[in-house]
Amino acid sequence: MAIIGTRDSVMERVRTTPRAQVLIVGGGINGLSTLRELALQGVEVTLVEKNDYCSGASAASSHMIHGGIRYLENGEFRLVRESLLERNRLLSTAPHYVKPLKTTMPIFSVFSGVLSAPVKLLFHRGGKPKERGALLIKIGLLLYDTFGRNAGTMPRHEFFGRKRSLRELPAINPEVKFTAHYFDAAIENPERLALDILGDALAQGEHVRALNYVEASGATEQGIVLTDTRTGEKIMFGADLVINAAGPWTDRANKAFGLPSEYLGGTKGSHIVLDNPELFQACDNREIFFENSDGRIVLMYPLLGRVIVGTTDIPLDNPDEAECTEEEVEYFFDLASHVFPNIALDRSQIVYRYSGVRPLPAAGDVSPGVVSRDYRIVSDRLPTGQRVLSLIGGKWTTFRALGEHLANDALEVLGQRRSVSTVGMAIGGGKDFPTDAGSLEHWVTQHRGALPEARAGQLLARYGTIARDLLAHLSDAGDDPLVHIEGFSSQEVLWLVQNEHVVTLADIVFRRTLLGFTGSIGPQGVQELAQLIAPLMGWSATDIAREVAAIRLEQAA
Repeated sequence: MAIIGTRDSVMERVRTTPRAQVLIVGGGINGLSTLRELALQGVEVTLVEKNDYCSGASAASSHMIHGGIRYLENGEFRLVRESLLERNRLLSTAPHYVKPLKTTMPIFSVFSGVLSAPVKLLFHRGGKPKERGALLIKIGLLLYDTFGRNAGTMPRHEFFGRKRSLRELPAINPEVKFTAHYFDAAIENPERLALDILGDALAQGEHVRALNYVEASGATEQGIVLTDTRTGEKIMFGADLVINAAGPWTDRANKAFGLPSEYLGGTKGSHIVLDNPELFQACDNREIFFENSDGRIVLMYPLLGRVIVGTTDIPLDNPDEAECTEEEVEYFFDLASHVFPNIALDRSQIVYRYSGVRPLPAAGDVSPGVVSRDYRIVSDRLPTGQRVLSLIGGKWTTFRALGEHLANDALEVLGQRRSVSTVGMAIGGGKDFPTDAGSLEHWVTQHRGALPEARAGQLLARYGTIARDLLAHLSDAGDDPLVHIEGFSSQEVLWLVQNEHVVTLADIVFRRTLLGFTGSIGPQGVQELAQLIAPLMGWSATDIAREVAAIRLEQAA
């Protein structure tokens, strides 16, 4: 796993030397990617995140690495081309978490949307959403193939008629006229990939620092005010350049610095995770990407024995108010039932629900569906004189390219040149990851130590090749399984706490592991984890009760 040291040691280094060339505000995927880029160039850089790493908008993704086929309709060809290029790169640089994903689009009309699409493309006017028919989808997939073939390694799209569609997907709505099939990619564990990126950055040396639960809360003539959100401790921090990568909180951060801005106009995207074996089987190991007759889009795909269903696109001004509502759940159920009408869905099958706000640019009254998904960087100066680069937009798929772009702008401000490229550079546990049965067996045999082969293989799948450090530790310290949580041992959890800046119980349940996401932990498991890590965290009985109460489990509601 990503060994990023102890948070206390980093905090002490920041206290001792409260200065860096660059201060990055925001520890989501784009802030972390930029940290890695600058770290590799030897820049003195510090990142602060007011909550946990990858806990805001970056934690509310669809677990997809995709080109954005529907962005073509908005004319965002540059973004689609870049997204597909980065998707293809991630399949090789992060093969431990990013996997090819077959995608199927059920189609219920032939010509729908053909007349409205040119208006949307040329004038960026959404109008009333309308179902896309076979002809429009065919044109889009031809373009998608052109941009994303990856030297012929990604299969071309296919179109099937009704008979073959029903043969391939027997549970699909029998009124389907066609199905379109193409490939994108899924990311099994985005939060752990983000930690890998953080680990890569911190491995570059003492010139790189990162702190979660520290907020850039203001700016004075003496520097940027950093506030530990857990203790209230304040540190005055000096930086030549501030990079505001706070996502949907970017305008708020700028305002705190004395630089009012109105760059953002985000939309809420919600998801649910279902434990429904029949739906899991019906998806047939592929994403089902579909829309209703009114043009509303929903995707679903099987992951880790569950089925993700999402997402919505609802304007929301305050990112702190994002939550998956009952109305959104009903919306998901209605559309899922349209595609698989004979599969029963109910709320008892929901094991997790989540929501976040996309950091989209402000666009007035424009329909959310046509607001640009591309990113841009705005340069300002604080009243105190420091340069600020504010990131507007960004998405998971393009994090490396975006971080490269933002780092290049920072290097220009600093008067430095890029010395290292991250194009093709393996990320964390993706380095030397075995991609076939023979090499996987060899890796397990070489690194399992005193652990059984099955357990070593499980940890390799969970953390990639940097699991070797944990395997060595468990071989010495023991690997006693937890009582109420399957597949984890007490020493594994303690290792995560000691090495990955864990501050709260939620950090373990929802971001260092997938326990909360898959619904693989209940109230007894939560209590077991809290009691296990309490001595390391210095928690009292009152602290334990507070941490347990903060864990919201769907099945415990």
